[in-house]
Parts: sequence; C-alpha cells; structure tokens
Amino acid sequence: MTSGAEDIEGGGAALEADPVGARVRIRVTGPSGGVSLLCAPGRAREWAAALLRAADEADRADAGRPVTVEARELRRGDVRDGERAMTVDGVRADGATVHVTWRSGAGRSWTQGYDAEAAITLRRRGEQR
Repeated sequence: MTSGAEDIEGGGAALEADPVGARVRIRVTGPSGGVSLLCAPGRAREWAAALLRAADEADRADAGRPVTVEARELRRGDVRDGERAMTVDGVRADGATVHVTWRSGAGRSWTQGYDAEAAITLRRRGEQR
C-alpha cells in the first residue's frame, strides 16, 4: 500500500507499508529523506489504530465547518452544504467527468456530472465504504 501525503513544510511525502516475511515494513519518504521500519504485525495494527483514532479526532474537530473538495474526491456519505441536505450515494469517474449520484432527505435520487476538478462544498465528510 502506498499513500500520498505532505510533510509539515508542504512538500510531497509518501507512506508505504508492505509485508516482509513475518513482519511489516513501513517506509516514510519525503523531500528531506526517509525512514524505514520493520515491526511485528501486532505493532503495525497498534500504529494503524492510533492513526484511525487521530483521523477520527481530526474529523470531529472539523465537523462544524464546511470543507471544499474536488468532485473526484467525493465519497459515499458526503453531505453537500446548502439549504437542503443532499447526500452522495455513489461516485463514478469517466475520464475528466465525475458522475455523482445524490440522494435527497426525501429519498429521491439523481445523477449529475461534474468536471473532475469542480469545487464541491460539503457540510460534512461521509463514511468511506
């Protein structure tokens, strides 16, 4: 697994995790270098759990503020900011177009196409499913 991120100066960074025999290799690389660690699967799970807890806390801290994402970053459960609640029910990318299926609070659903880079303001982020 490889995940893109950025270091505290805003430069590109990457986190990689791979099985190496009976252990897990975790490698973090950035513009100033990197570090590789080997650990037992149990320790890797502990670190993963710590990351999940920190992510949940960060989500709760931002829960009261709208967030703007590109259409390509929408995910199921995201709620669009506006007068009426519209929840993302599905997202499908087709080249430079993203097809978003919305569901209203009244239970109606429809699909709308957006440029992949279109800015969509959300009331809250949904669950990744």
